[in-house]
Amino acid sequence: MKPKLNNTYSENKNTVNRLYNTAQRLLELPRVVKRSFFLTADILMSLVCLFFAYALRYGYVANHISPIALFFYAIPPVVGLYLIGFYRGVARIFFDSVMRNVLQLFVLLIILYQFIGFFDALPVMPRSVPLLYLFLFFIWLWGSRLSIREILERSTGSQKHRRKDTEVNENVIIYGAGVAGRELFDALERSHKYRTVAFVDDNPQLTGGYVFGKKIYDASETVALVDQLNVEQVFLAMPSISRARRRQIIDEFAEVSVKIKELPSLHDIADGQVTVSKMRPVDILDVLDRQTVEPDAKLLSKNISGKSVLVTGAGGSIGSELCRQIIKNGPRCLILYELSEYALYSIHQELKNQQALNPDYENIEIIAMIGNVTNEDKLIRVFKRYRIQTVYHAAAYKHVPIVEHNPFEGVINNSKGTYHCAYAALQAKVETFVLISTDKAVRPTNVMGASKRLAELVCQGLSQVNSSTCFSMVRFGNVLGSSGSVIPLFTKQIEQGGPITVTHEDVTRYFMTIPEAASLVIQAGAMASGGEVFVLDMGEPVKIVDLAKRMIYLTGCKLKDNNNPDGDMEIIVTGLRPGEKLYEELIIGDDNVEETEHPLIRQAIERSFPLMDIENMLSQLTRRAQPHDVEWLKEEFKYFVEGYREGSES
Repeated sequence: MKPKLNNTYSENKNTVNRLYNTAQRLLELPRVVKRSFFLTADILMSLVCLFFAYALRYGYVANHISPIALFFYAIPPVVGLYLIGFYRGVARIFFDSVMRNVLQLFVLLIILYQFIGFFDALPVMPRSVPLLYLFLFFIWLWGSRLSIREILERSTGSQKHRRKDTEVNENVIIYGAGVAGRELFDALERSHKYRTVAFVDDNPQLTGGYVFGKKIYDASETVALVDQLNVEQVFLAMPSISRARRRQIIDEFAEVSVKIKELPSLHDIADGQVTVSKMRPVDILDVLDRQTVEPDAKLLSKNISGKSVLVTGAGGSIGSELCRQIIKNGPRCLILYELSEYALYSIHQELKNQQALNPDYENIEIIAMIGNVTNEDKLIRVFKRYRIQTVYHAAAYKHVPIVEHNPFEGVINNSKGTYHCAYAALQAKVETFVLISTDKAVRPTNVMGASKRLAELVCQGLSQVNSSTCFSMVRFGNVLGSSGSVIPLFTKQIEQGGPITVTHEDVTRYFMTIPEAASLVIQAGAMASGGEVFVLDMGEPVKIVDLAKRMIYLTGCKLKDNNNPDGDMEIIVTGLRPGEKLYEELIIGDDNVEETEHPLIRQAIERSFPLMDIENMLSQLTRRAQPHDVEWLKEEFKYFVEGYREGSES
């Protein structure tokens, strides 16, 4: 008997393998062939289902059924299925939502068939037959597709099972038991990479129930479930919740080592389908607890729409984003002024590609111009030739340690370059000139910050002796994703397995996204009447070491420190760099600030100097740079830059 059982098992296994191999070969057929196969099969089964519906109605196989009636009533459902796209996904892409569309179609057909029964010219069908027929056909459609999908999934699953030693099935919790959560569960099941162990939801009417055999827990139990169920990732499947609620959820995992990913908003899910590939890491803004405000469309377009606009430093982090937002507001002409050829090429190609794809941009002239902001003669020629009306001056050396070791190069580019650019705008009768400044200009301890404060003084001085050009300055802190931001640095260090390096445990910084900063710069410039120093509301400052810890936890790693020596990743304190401050400020004095019409833009009232004094100092820069007279430079900083003190804080 034992050999016979073994033979039977072997035969069954071979049969299953042949079935899977056949399914795989069918799967590799051209889409047109597969679609034709399903259409033909459904037409035949539609006729069979209608025939059996008549038989059920009469209690026996009726011999008086007209072939015309069979075809007249059996073909329209298949045509309707084709029209609603039922055959577009064939069998592999099959969801319950598709069958809901089929059900709606069949309800309409039942109503139609009942209506047709009133006309004697058409083949008459007993009223119960459409119900029986479409019920049987619906069962066929659903059962056949589910069976085929199961065979295909088992086929691919059996192949993946052979490689299970190299694969890792991670335990995940789906946060949200609504429609998106259920569709995500289906996608995870088909991915064979994740194992959904539970649902959580904050709706008390859902908690305690089950979805696809998985229990729905209360949201308050999520953190405990991570340890109990050995969860490695939490998927937020709530695309319609507010940013505030999302931030609350993420805060619950502040010190839990678990990866958190989220679905994008409903607006970003263009096709309405939830897939694993659309899961993304949580927005860093949710970690930083920063609120945003919708931009004012009138302020965005005031200095741009229908005008000729020039951006210096157009290839940089802020400059390139300014260009992206400027082109959306319909300028007549956009000049990209940049010293780096590669950076200029990159942003120019990006904008030209956008222009080719968007008919609203086709009449905008986009010109790439290589140039240095210290070349005043070229700037005047460019301003006059293209009749520039608005200038956004974003060109600057901004890396504190590099400028600290190259002080004259930094000041000549940042301060004297601003003077040449602003004076060229004055000579060419430019309407608006907006300087992009930094929080490091407030009581600086480094050359970079002092050079940017001198640039502000240049614009303040020019605004006092000029009435044709409106000069203004916009001051803000760090932007996420820029070349000098800690976020890309920490991300790279985490990808490399650590450690993460911070310069001091008490260092704090303000943060803002590049798009938001650029948007507020444009809006602030539109509010200027001349000489204003605008300060962007950066929210609450963030301790860099806390940010590093949050990023470690969000990647599913554990912090390695004295309390947890077996952790995955440690944070190393390297010491403050030359010229670095523990914290940054946005205004020199708390009393020297006024509110504006925009909730995130304030105006700082600060001391200025006569333009002649600034010009005299700048005129000596080149001569003093020859012997590298840094002492003279720092003495000038102490005179012109309020609160300047040399060196980093300890």
